[in-house]
Amino acid sequence: MTDPVTLRPARAQDRDALLHILDATFRSTWEPELTAEANAAFRASTRVTDYVDGYWQEFVVAESDGAVVGMVHWQGDFIGALHVDPRQARRGIGSALLRHAEAAMLAEGVKIAQLETDTFNLKARGFYAAHGYAEAATYPDEEWNSGLTTVLMVKALQSPSQP
Repeated sequence: MTDPVTLRPARAQDRDALLHILDATFRSTWEPELTAEANAAFRASTRVTDYVDGYWQEFVVAESDGAVVGMVHWQGDFIGALHVDPRQARRGIGSALLRHAEAAMLAEGVKIAQLETDTFNLKARGFYAAHGYAEAATYPDEEWNSGLTTVLMVKALQSPSQP
């Protein structure tokens, strides 16, 4: 699929698509790394639906051919979520969403952007490093209760006219 991608604020009717993207990225990224107990606990929780229902108004989505194919969510200086439907990978969607979030953060006066990923997620770590993020710290990942390690990544934001 090579249809153009547009970014826009999320709408209430995007809920099912957002839940699908978050589930697909969970299945492809975290599920293989988690213990059976952590997977079962996650599946039994309402964490993802609570997140979408509570924050969708703050999301920016990527849309292609009328379908939501990615999303980004940030608050202040922290990018809490950037997900692209795995079937849409390698189209530049994640890069476009990240650039959008960084530009909005910079416009809000944020000088340093932060985000977290996990040490096992070499794909994400490489993606963020390619976009100028540096690994600043590691600490136990308490979110999954599965023995993982979180990586804090940071980037100094600059306006496009700055070198």
